[in-house]
Amino acid sequence: MRFEIVYDRFFCKIILSNTFVELLHIEKFKYQILKSVFNILYRHRDMELKLEKLDIDKYYTIAERQRAEIKVKGSKFIGTAAPAPTRDAAMSFLEEMRSEFFDATHNCFAFRIGWNGNEYRAADDGEPAGSAGKPMLFTIDKYDYRDIIVVVTRYFGGTKLGVGGLVRAYSDATEEALKICKRKTINRTQTIAIECGYEDISFVKRRIDATAISFDEDYTDKVNFLINIPNSKVEGFVNSIYTESNGKLSAEVIG
Repeated sequence: MRFEIVYDRFFCKIILSNTFVELLHIEKFKYQILKSVFNILYRHRDMELKLEKLDIDKYYTIAERQRAEIKVKGSKFIGTAAPAPTRDAAMSFLEEMRSEFFDATHNCFAFRIGWNGNEYRAADDGEPAGSAGKPMLFTIDKYDYRDIIVVVTRYFGGTKLGVGGLVRAYSDATEEALKICKRKTINRTQTIAIECGYEDISFVKRRIDATAISFDEDYTDKVNFLINIPNSKVEGFVNSIYTESNGKLSAEVIG
């Protein structure tokens, strides 16, 4: 069996010598090769996610639901992407899609959840194992999205696509949906409380402006700030408030 694998760290394409496969009439062997290669690359990608230095301050998801449709040899593939901050939210959306497309041949899905992407699932819903869910998850990873689910609904058009054709169709349907999604940044912060007198407002606000994602302030006899600081900058911010005010002010991490 001759085959070529073309992939980067987020996505792969497998090119088989179709002439060689057809000559030997071993479509099943072709399927086993595809399944094995996808499993190897899938584990490799998952290992990279764990080993590479993830950004502890932010990650990306989509702002709202989007849907796109493609047709391949009479079959219709409808890709629907939605934000899913929890597994329960993902499964609820899946049930919604199954209800909407109750008469579809397949409702395949993939999701990746959490800032580090460690919670995930890919399902083929009756398609040959590895031909739908995993290619969909590869495509999600290509866009570096978290807290997302994609459901690709298939209405069979009468022509079998083979495993390679299914891989391309489910990848393409996912890609078309993700292309039109608006990217949303999720900032990962800790909340810091500072209490100061009115004479120290300018000092505190200069440091807030240099570091914080957002903040709230409350003016009474004292000024109270609740400041959202990126995770990687919390320690430095707390130390700077104390040292640069010569010990007059302190910052407390409260959440």
